[in-house]
Amino acid sequence: MGKLLKRTLSGLVFVSVLIFSILFSKITFICLFFILMMFCLYEFKKMIALKSVFPYIIGTLLFIFGNILNVEDIPSRMLFEYIGVALFLTIFITFASILFAKKEEVISHLGKIFLSIIYIVVPFTLIVQIPFLNASFNYINTTILGVFILIWVNDSFAFLIGKNFGKHKLLERISPNKTIEGFIGGMVFTFIASFILANQFTSLSQTQWIVIAGIVSIFGVLGDLIESMFKRQAGVKDSSNFIPGHGGFLDRFDSVIFAAPFIFIYLQLVQ
Repeated sequence: MGKLLKRTLSGLVFVSVLIFSILFSKITFICLFFILMMFCLYEFKKMIALKSVFPYIIGTLLFIFGNILNVEDIPSRMLFEYIGVALFLTIFITFASILFAKKEEVISHLGKIFLSIIYIVVPFTLIVQIPFLNASFNYINTTILGVFILIWVNDSFAFLIGKNFGKHKLLERISPNKTIEGFIGGMVFTFIASFILANQFTSLSQTQWIVIAGIVSIFGVLGDLIESMFKRQAGVKDSSNFIPGHGGFLDRFDSVIFAAPFIFIYLQLVQ
């Protein structure tokens, strides 16, 4: 009971802080996700045995340049200038970092840095862009809140249905506990939730919420499986123990960091 209570309380605190930061202001939202990105970077670096500070430096630069328009209300025509500077600095610092690696580890070192940026930094930078993807480019908190609600619905019902009715393994060699029944159940309830969200959060149309539900159901599960693959190769059960009873921050964001780039692309196309 003590373990269950600890898990419940830590989960409530985590969700409450996340929802508060999203609803309070765009600054609290952006700042919290920068901190979360840094925690996930730390956990992932430890998982892949990367001893380098450069992912933090590159991640900070990319995150700042990627979101400076949203924070400072700089004219959108300057977007490509900031992106260009960020990409140049990323490439320069990444390649400069190999000077500090041992000669025989250069390729592995460089590959791990690029993997950290692609897997952690880019998705977090895009997550923070999602609430601004509208005709006026204003911060609309219900958009990103709705995405997280769909993620939570998908994860929760996939677990519950898989645990009680699951018989056919989804990808046993990577994640023995995931089942096809759980995947389908999570998807069905996520689509149901999207219809409810469309009536409550009118920042997006019903069709858009349905498409996002499909993205969350498919790519969220893929993100979970990919993190499970990294953990299996690292020989660990959780990415860390920062959240009592829930593992690490990467364990909580593995679904959304893989789904977010596809949600970003979709909303860019339709807005």
